[in-house]
Amino acid sequence: MAEAAETRRSVMIAGHFGFAAAVKSRETTTPLWALMLATVWLDIVFVPLFMAGIETAQKVGDAHGGYGALIIHADYTHSFVGMAVLSIVLGCLCGLFWGRRSGIVIGLVAASHWFLDLFVHRADLPILPGNIGNLPTFGFGLWQYPWVSAVIELALVLGGAWLYWRAANRAAAAAGKGQRAAAISAVLIAIFGVLILWMDFTAA
Repeated sequence: MAEAAETRRSVMIAGHFGFAAAVKSRETTTPLWALMLATVWLDIVFVPLFMAGIETAQKVGDAHGGYGALIIHADYTHSFVGMAVLSIVLGCLCGLFWGRRSGIVIGLVAASHWFLDLFVHRADLPILPGNIGNLPTFGFGLWQYPWVSAVIELALVLGGAWLYWRAANRAAAAAGKGQRAAAISAVLIAIFGVLILWMDFTAA
């Protein structure tokens, strides 16, 4: 693949999960686990393509770990058209189980992966799969400033956990149920999100 079609290591998993938690605070009928899966759907599809050698990864120069330690050639799963197709497929499948509204929400959450990546990737997200036609590629490159991107991702995690807690707490109160489960779930979202972010940021 051309150099322009390369993408840095996809390390925004924690931020994606935080976004899913925020969406769950508004979409109470859609399962949280389905939203979590949707927000990393592009990376899930990337794995078999990576194992097949269709999409690949390599180190960035002499980098030893942390943000941007690898470059991922995700020219199919993380192309704009590829993202749209994969998001529609997932949304349609989930709509069969949880209804049209949840299917649309899940499809949009899956698509959010590309738009969140847009802020941290270099200008290396292609429009067409395989960067056919050498069209302009996109990305604002915040991963060149690791602490800035980490703070933004942390804000997504903590903000998403807080929004989830507030909505779940309100729903529990309205149903006359205890609010402990809502607090525990929100704390777990925050803890695991921060842990994933920390492991990614300090990876050797």
